[in-house]
Parts: sequence; structure tokens; C-alpha cells
Amino acid sequence: MNLFRYTILLSLLTFCGHASALEFNQVQTSESSVTFGYKQMNVPLDGKFKKFSAQLSFDPAKIAVSHARFDIDVASIDTGSAEGNDEVVGKLWFNAKTYPAASFVSTGLKALGGNRYEATGKLSIKGKTLNVSAPATFQATGNRGVFDGNFTIQRLDYAIGEGEWTDLGTVANEIQIKFHIVVNAVPSKK
Repeated sequence: MNLFRYTILLSLLTFCGHASALEFNQVQTSESSVTFGYKQMNVPLDGKFKKFSAQLSFDPAKIAVSHARFDIDVASIDTGSAEGNDEVVGKLWFNAKTYPAASFVSTGLKALGGNRYEATGKLSIKGKTLNVSAPATFQATGNRGVFDGNFTIQRLDYAIGEGEWTDLGTVANEIQIKFHIVVNAVPSKK
């Protein structure tokens, strides 16, 4: 009986060792999304970015070396209307001709307990770079994982909406960024 228990325990430890030796690093952009929520004239609205690229490396057993980079094509914005899309890629908003991409580059990741984490990093939009932190959850099933999280920015900190658009009664300053990132894993290098 003791041999049986030992065999089961050894099998479980071996399985756990393999499970923690996965590096989630293959982002599935076609299954992932970057969306945003804001208020216009106090009416909640949502939008999304249709094009972005991502590089991510996450091993739950090696959090200290995890990193991520996201580059968003700001001209791919979808506000829900063609008129809105044309307006926000213009010079007063994202100025997509001069600043075609917004980017996030992580500088750290910490575990908050359970499946919760907090990523810190530099968010660059329209030539301005500021520190942000983004809480997220991570769920893994086998070799597939999903990060879900959000954080809030103040659009005027990045000069998003200049001139007449600095009126916060028209478009609120707070913009909530939400992300749903699907990533596959490969066994990590030892």
C-alpha cells in the first residue's frame, strides 16, 4: 500500500513539475481583443482596436522574468460609427499619421494571490509615455491560457482630444482599457 501511495505522489509531483514548466508565449491575436469604454455627454460607450500585435512570455513558475509588449494600430479604432472613427484618428485626437501606434511595454509583474496578477509598465500614446499598472487574471487549461484585465487612463494626460475636445463635459477624461489575451504555451527551456 505504501508503494502505491508513493507511486501516486511521485506521479502527481511529476505532473505538477511539467505543468509549471510551461511558458505561455504564443499570443493568438485573432482570438484576443483590446477594447475601451468611455462616456460621451455622460452616455457610456464602448469601442475596440481591430489591429494589434503582442509579444508575451509568462511562466507562472518564473514570474520575475515574465514580460509583455503590445503595439496597437490606432488607425484600426472602431468607435461604433464611421464618423467617430474618422474624427479620432485625426490630429486633435490620436493623430494617427504622426503617431500610428500606441504601445505598452511591461516593466514588472507581481502575483497577487490565486490567479490574480498586476503588470506594471510604460504606456506610450501620441508621443507621451507614462507609468501604468494593470490588474489581470490568468486562467490556464493545459497549454492554453487567457489573461483578462483592465486599467484606466486619463485621456488628457496623453493629449487625446485637444482644442475644443478638452471640454470634459463632452467626452469624459477617464478611459477604461480592457484586454482579453489568449495565449498558447510551449514547454519552457531549462
